[in-house]
Amino acid sequence: MLIGFKYFLFLAILSFAICDGADAFVSQATTIQCSSFVQADSQEDHLGEQLPIWSIIPFIGILLSLAIFPLVAPKFWRYHYPKVLLFWASVFAVPFLLIFGSQALYQIFHIYIIDYIPFIILLWGLFTVSGGILLRGTYVGSPKVNLAFLVLGTILASLMGTTGASILLIRPLVRANRIRKYKVHTIIFFIFLVSNIGGSLTPLGDPPLFLGFLHGVPFFWPLNILPHMIVATLLLLVTYFIIDSLSYRKESHKSAKVSPDGSLIVEGWHNFVFLAGIIGAVLISGIWLPGEMNILGIHVGIQDVARDIFILTMGMFSLWTTDRMIRKKNGFTWFPIIEVAYLFAGIFMTIVPALAILKAGSKGSLAFLMDAISEPKHYFWASGCLSSFLDNAPTYLAFFNLALGRMGISESGVTCILTEMVHDNAGLFASHLKAISAGAVFYGAMSYIGNAPNFMVRSISEEAGVKMPTFFGYMLWSIGILIPIFIIITYLFF
Repeated sequence: MLIGFKYFLFLAILSFAICDGADAFVSQATTIQCSSFVQADSQEDHLGEQLPIWSIIPFIGILLSLAIFPLVAPKFWRYHYPKVLLFWASVFAVPFLLIFGSQALYQIFHIYIIDYIPFIILLWGLFTVSGGILLRGTYVGSPKVNLAFLVLGTILASLMGTTGASILLIRPLVRANRIRKYKVHTIIFFIFLVSNIGGSLTPLGDPPLFLGFLHGVPFFWPLNILPHMIVATLLLLVTYFIIDSLSYRKESHKSAKVSPDGSLIVEGWHNFVFLAGIIGAVLISGIWLPGEMNILGIHVGIQDVARDIFILTMGMFSLWTTDRMIRKKNGFTWFPIIEVAYLFAGIFMTIVPALAILKAGSKGSLAFLMDAISEPKHYFWASGCLSSFLDNAPTYLAFFNLALGRMGISESGVTCILTEMVHDNAGLFASHLKAISAGAVFYGAMSYIGNAPNFMVRSISEEAGVKMPTFFGYMLWSIGILIPIFIIITYLFF
């Protein structure tokens, strides 16, 4: 009965999610006029001005629960984490609804319909389709083989998304390292590179850049942070190869070699067609603009509903046409995506006040922070640090809007400014946007909840028997390795 209820809830989340992100696409539906960017949008977020800083306590409660319960009560957390998440969501939602009434209800509908739904549908589609592709071969996880996995995944992440690349490669990487004693560091660097930094170059790569694309940033504009991405990637790859080489020499099987033929067999290859269909649906939804509909008071683009239905259809076709033995050999289960759906359903509820306060800028409870942000390096670290714990997509959008407002630029003029540089502040805005983009994407690797693939990779690895670090244990790695790299990037570019 309980299992049936969990699946029912998960399907309900998916169906509700069909509308998410659509409103963001609707903003792209208006015809861009280069003469319309002079004045910034004047609508104020009064809710963010009224909410006190302590309204984010339920969100902090979820973070602490995620960090502490798996450490002190792992069995309780594994079986009861949805109840813990529901508790914190209720602690926020009930008084929020009682005090703010219809305004609160609108904000809750808005964040689930606009920020949560394509997020979950896209994750589900990529997770399902990629889970039907089995990569197997005669390779052992030597430092060179593992390095090749990281390089390949980093390249694929911007083409098929950090989620798609992560789900496609994490299982074969874990299998390749099954006889390795020291392998946790390999999964951690996989999260750094494949699940985050690799997705820096296109809107398909990572959700923040996808939101930027929907709000007027040209599709290929993220290539402007290619130098930043190359520096971060090279430093991480060199660091990883040194660590893995030293670890490999300590292990008893150090004489193990990659099989001479090095053959790689792909099963379920037809799922690449479904994968291409998902990527194509995302792109087309930003071009084909037939109109909009109203769902629960939220304006939803018809193209976005069509996109999400198509993604669900691709996932179902993958399930119907893929031999069950392929998924069984792949170690495929639904637990990782269900866990992510529950976790982020709670996070997106309790994140409402944090995002509203951010959007209020100098008029909100975080005025001291927002007023201090003026240079690209400030945007890089502020958007990055908040993206480490808040969802990096809406955090990107908050700083994106902050930069627009500071320069008197309307959202409708973003494309013209970035392509034709027709505004006095065009160069400054571009430099700020580079910092925001790099911060939101790079810092997603700082914690398990910085980006959804992080948690999925952790869950899949643990199911395969890899003992992954706790929430704080992972952050010891990320702080020790990533922060020095981010300081170097700040010095070089910002």
